[in-house]
Amino acid sequence: MRFPDARSAALPPSFAPALLLLLAACGSGTDPGATSGTTTGSGAGGATTSVTSATTATTGQGGAGGSTSTSTTSGAGGSGGSGGSGGGACAPIPACDAPPPDPGPKQSWNHSIESPIITAAGAPNHRGRDLFLNPGDPQWVIGKLAYGVIDKDLKDEKVDVWLLRNCGDAWEKLGTATTTDDGQHPTVEGVDDSGGRAYFQIPAGAALGLGRHRLRLVVQGDLSTTELFIEVVPPGTPVFVTDVDGTLTDSENAEFGALLTGSLPGVHPDAATAYQTLVAKGYRPMYMTARPEWLVGRTRELLTVNGFPPGIVHTTVTLTGATGAAAITYKSGELTMLAQKGMKPTYAVGNTDSDAAAYDSGQISPLDHRIFYQFTDSAHGGRRIEAYGELLGEFAALPLVCP
Repeated sequence: MRFPDARSAALPPSFAPALLLLLAACGSGTDPGATSGTTTGSGAGGATTSVTSATTATTGQGGAGGSTSTSTTSGAGGSGGSGGSGGGACAPIPACDAPPPDPGPKQSWNHSIESPIITAAGAPNHRGRDLFLNPGDPQWVIGKLAYGVIDKDLKDEKVDVWLLRNCGDAWEKLGTATTTDDGQHPTVEGVDDSGGRAYFQIPAGAALGLGRHRLRLVVQGDLSTTELFIEVVPPGTPVFVTDVDGTLTDSENAEFGALLTGSLPGVHPDAATAYQTLVAKGYRPMYMTARPEWLVGRTRELLTVNGFPPGIVHTTVTLTGATGAAAITYKSGELTMLAQKGMKPTYAVGNTDSDAAAYDSGQISPLDHRIFYQFTDSAHGGRRIEAYGELLGEFAALPLVCP
């Protein structure tokens, strides 16, 4: 499916079906479907955004689905949460904002004719897959390398893998992956091989320790990039999950309009402060949205620009996202994978019946820890709030659960 190029002042009628599909992917009616800094880059579908937040200069991909550009960006965003004064605060999640590494010169393509044609399809639309991992788990770095609004996969080309261990200040090159053809690689961490994937297993001698780590993927042939984050945590680590569209953004379909104008949606008042307070108490955030995969960069950007604490961001791994029963299946599966790592969310926040069904499937308890923004969970009995300000005192009074 071709998605519209939001840089166009006017969209031809032929784009109407794609716009409807995108509306569904971002969420419609009852169902929901980056890197911080002064970023001028192209978001999904090519929408150009400009925001100001943090510190380091980088030349690379401007956002999921975006063009390669020069920008001032902090990679992971600001340090996690300063809220929650009652009872003190845990150490913040690290900023992870070191400047990117020097990747060296471009290298020759493996496919000197086909690959330049693929890159000519449009701006880099690369994205990485964030992960929670337990100590001793196989440690995979997973990315998708594709170009243009048609999301054309880059296949059988080399991608260098760089690591900012423990969100420090020194990058190390771990090795090189080769992008896949469709179905070439087994499913890893719930990510099927749809082609154009980079799967790189971190060698035992370079294994990640406990903490948050930033990974950067660099395509050798054109030096386009994307990033992802891996958090290694022990079983039992306190975590909360939250939907994005309508739950954090100021309406269920706000992302749809924002894409067309090259902006970011607004967010609900006090939402970021509430989550900062939970992080200050020791809870790790997971942003779990049924948006399509190519919106992961814009999702990270939305969170960072609006002061949400850095965490693990998961979209679907599909081009179209998920709604209705498919969204329930996706989110229930995500909660199952968390449970397999010994991480049952203490709080889960949403705004639709699909969120309610998924949280019930995940057995989030007690019921009042299933929190729904201006939505009544009549089927399962979750808790309705009208504003995030209702949660601030409650979260500030929680005891510390620092690791």
